[in-house]
Amino acid sequence: MSVIPEDKHGTVTDHGGSLGQARGLFPDAPPPWIDLSTGINPHSYPHPPVSATALSRLPEPADAARLGEIAAEAYGAPSAAHVAAAPGTQILLPLVTGLVPPGRAAVLSPTYAEHARAAVLAGHRVNETADFGDLAAADLAIAVNPNNPDGRVTPRADLVMLARALGRRGGLLVVDEAFMEVGPAAESLAGDVEGLPVVVLRSFGKFFGLAGVRLGFALASEAVAARLSARLGPWAVSGPALEIGIAALSDRKWQAAMRTRLEEESQRLDDLIRKAGLTPCGGTALFRLARHARAAELFAALGARGILVRRFERDAALLRFGLPGDAAAWTRLGRALDLWSGG
Repeated sequence: MSVIPEDKHGTVTDHGGSLGQARGLFPDAPPPWIDLSTGINPHSYPHPPVSATALSRLPEPADAARLGEIAAEAYGAPSAAHVAAAPGTQILLPLVTGLVPPGRAAVLSPTYAEHARAAVLAGHRVNETADFGDLAAADLAIAVNPNNPDGRVTPRADLVMLARALGRRGGLLVVDEAFMEVGPAAESLAGDVEGLPVVVLRSFGKFFGLAGVRLGFALASEAVAARLSARLGPWAVSGPALEIGIAALSDRKWQAAMRTRLEEESQRLDDLIRKAGLTPCGGTALFRLARHARAAELFAALGARGILVRRFERDAALLRFGLPGDAAAWTRLGRALDLWSGG
């Protein structure tokens, strides 16, 4: 268990995805860069053109209501009244962690660093712990399911029991299901948000490959969802994001086909990783985690060839690989791994 010091509350941790930083580290790398440092789907949803009025007019309340209805259906929330839409889940984190008075927060770790930072900003004393049992003693408990970066899945039954225990003391459970679109849907808590002290976060940009749209959702009881929406204020979601979100979340055929494609490509990535001598040790269909004693050397070797992967300060033997987006990227990654491993 580690405690987040208060003087770290303003520090934003590197999360990958910064090609500007990559160019600074490897100024002689050949373009174009291949960014494998995030868990964002490289096969973006082919949304229809955004209407001119989506850019020239304020977002219509009717469109926001329609998005809430479709999001509730897509994610399995009880109704649109249980959905608060926002310009990305990142915006929601400080609001959600502030739903309970400052106290003890526990984050099931290692995981995405912003949850702990947001809890500190909300005034909580934050412990990062690898022991699920430690969450029960907190006022605010946070778990990512499936987890990033190792893909760990916490059973829904365990989360329900934890939420009930927290609720008896006025506590709150926050479950970030950013990667549940490629996870086991039966383990989602989206359908339980009215009866439990729980907020479920769902990210739009990762699975649909549209991170720049900036769209995310909090699923919660009607009262909490209304409170979050009020804090966000009117027109929280832009007109273009409303149109794209409605189209993508409604397209179940594309979603099903994409899940199959991502599963196949993640297995292909595992094969490349193993061939290079690395040991796959988790992940989801959108990213794979691998271990090697010379991981830092491989990070540098790939970077020198214009391929950015995710490294981790807390464990230098780990690297996370996102999926290449096309045949050329697959070829470049395979050759770079072969050159490094002597294959």
